[in-house]
Amino acid sequence: MTDAVQERFAAAQRRWRRVIEVHRLAPPDAGFSVRLADLADAAREDALACREADAAGYEWQPHRGKGQPPPELQPGSGRRGPERLWQRFDAAVAALNRASTGKSLSEVAAAYELLSEIAGELAGAVEQEDRAAGLLAPAKRRLGA
Repeated sequence: MTDAVQERFAAAQRRWRRVIEVHRLAPPDAGFSVRLADLADAAREDALACREADAAGYEWQPHRGKGQPPPELQPGSGRRGPERLWQRFDAAVAALNRASTGKSLSEVAAAYELLSEIAGELAGAVEQEDRAAGLLAPAKRRLGA
């Protein structure tokens, strides 16, 4: 891996760990949708870094064990948002766990991409619910809209 590819990959992995840690320590509050959006962005960044590393001829270092999402993202935690999206999220986490035990960067990238897409959808849905419930201020309207 070239130095630039290695650094981007390492930076993406560091960001992923920071975002997961924020979820791990978070209270159930109005910032939940922002944390989900950050998770979506970090997963997208990891997917791009994995695709770049794969194109440079590298393979994923397999992980052992099953990665568990932080408590606020686990089933039964009272997580807000549509259950159908949470079911898709749980399936995406399982897909990332499976891909992480292999050596294919393209499979890991695809799993991160799926997780990013679903976490982004959840972030939007949770934000709407939180605005409707008064946890967040109503969205500002744009002039001329």
